[in-house]
Amino acid sequence: MTEPDIQQVVILDRITDVSSKDWNALLPADANPFLRHEFLSALEETGCVGGNTGWQIAHLALKNHGQLIGAVPLYLKQHSYGEFVFDWSWAQAYEQQGMHYYPKILCAIPFTPVQGPRLLYSSQHDGDNIRRILVNSLKSLISDNNLSSAHILFPIKSEIEILKTEGFLLRDSVQFHWKNHNFQSFEHFLSALTMKRRKNIRREREQVSREGITFRHVSGVNSSAEDWEFFFSCYQRTYIEHHSSPYLNKAFFALWAERMPEHLHLIIAERHTTPIASSLLVVDQSNSKAYGRYWGALDRVACLHFETAYYQAIEYCITEGIHTFEGGAQGEHKMARGFLPETIQSAHWINDPRFSRAIEHFLEREHQGIGAYVNELAEHSPLKSTKVSP
Repeated sequence: MTEPDIQQVVILDRITDVSSKDWNALLPADANPFLRHEFLSALEETGCVGGNTGWQIAHLALKNHGQLIGAVPLYLKQHSYGEFVFDWSWAQAYEQQGMHYYPKILCAIPFTPVQGPRLLYSSQHDGDNIRRILVNSLKSLISDNNLSSAHILFPIKSEIEILKTEGFLLRDSVQFHWKNHNFQSFEHFLSALTMKRRKNIRREREQVSREGITFRHVSGVNSSAEDWEFFFSCYQRTYIEHHSSPYLNKAFFALWAERMPEHLHLIIAERHTTPIASSLLVVDQSNSKAYGRYWGALDRVACLHFETAYYQAIEYCITEGIHTFEGGAQGEHKMARGFLPETIQSAHWINDPRFSRAIEHFLEREHQGIGAYVNELAEHSPLKSTKVSP
């Protein structure tokens, strides 16, 4: 290992101020595709972040003799949308005291509740030292600009330990993940579930099948512009039905498909060859993971969501030998489809000492509540009991 000699911390107002080669060289082997320069730059270039979106780009970069050796994906946020860790009550408490909560600093992958490294560093240098420099630079950024707080969402365990040592407060979140226990087929997977869950899933799949619906799987490499046009219409419909606007635009999906096709997989539902629904998987073959991201339908069919977004994705993971399928944030209904709860954490630095203490007490109570919640969920596991009778 060689120690950095001349260090300079800079703020990047666009990720393209560094090359994709230099940024991606900081990513460890187990980093997910959402951390790649290609993904983050696509968000910026298509206006999904930056501009008047409330996501001001402010990536933290550490350079040594002009060479990038460390980085943090960072945004100055004017709101708390698109984060999946909810702090609206904290913002309200600030406002009630006549203080400003926004803007705040957010270290996260926009619109993506996926765990992964956040304090990136070159393997050619002292990683612990670089991560400490990045954390201290982040805290200096808060104090120097009189900002309320910094929030690092879903970092990996080794970073959690560093952040805890540096005084960050930890907050629990619950997600639901499906695990592949060397299943040879979907029926093999069903055999691991309780009878109630097996019957329910079979019934839901039969409902879709009776509607004459079939499914077409399209890898990103083999996808067409028409496939993505249709997918976007489905994705957009989901937001319209919830009376909101989509975070991502059509140009982003087109650019994403162009730059990272090997990581994308479309599942398209068709009724008599007419497409009616679609879901998207982001695939990380090197780490044997798939991430369910978006889904939408142009026609209402009972249980079509479960089939398109979950069961077809599970079949794909079994066929491809993928170990973990992360179905996204929240959703207790996923447990009935074979997913199990996972507790992951985020880290928060609150600048005002009074609010920091109040939020610390809040998080202690919340931690206990989430622990009890996860224990309760475990009592309703969809898997057969593995206990051996005495």
